[in-house]
Amino acid sequence: MSGPAAGPPPRRCAPHPREFDTIQREAAAEGVRCVVGAVLVNRRGEAFLQRRAPHVRLFPGCWDIVGGHVEAGETLCAALAREIAEETGWHLDRVGDLVKVFDWEGGDGTLRREIDVLATVTGDLERPRIEHDKFVEAGWLDAARLRALAAGGAESGMIDVALRALAMRSPWGDAPPTWRR
Repeated sequence: MSGPAAGPPPRRCAPHPREFDTIQREAAAEGVRCVVGAVLVNRRGEAFLQRRAPHVRLFPGCWDIVGGHVEAGETLCAALAREIAEETGWHLDRVGDLVKVFDWEGGDGTLRREIDVLATVTGDLERPRIEHDKFVEAGWLDAARLRALAAGGAESGMIDVALRALAMRSPWGDAPPTWRR
């Protein structure tokens, strides 16, 4: 998922630039590769998730938020903007609060530190440009649908992250549930 960032730079990358810098600096000092993820939310209180194709190397068939690996020399925010553009064709508008930071290993021996945030995007939100070779379906899901997926046996790691994000303050500064009109 590499390549140049597409589209205009985000208007407000992060209310926590020092926090992003610290996380990235600590990961580098520990030899851990950074991964960024965005729980993209809309004004209806839905989160955008994609289901990974069954043939992909990491987490085949699982529901996932938008994101990916941070390339050498990229900031977390630049990587987030690039991944959003690559996976959806949308442009990062703003980054809200941190949702979760955790370490994981994908079975290839590489330790990764994932930094997941609430975010909003601009573009045609009803027509994402999905990478069909990597994802088999995608859409805006409300909390009830996310809970149903988890209860139905879907791998729930990123579903849980999305549910956690939907329970947080919105990226527009509204507290739930007022931003879910």
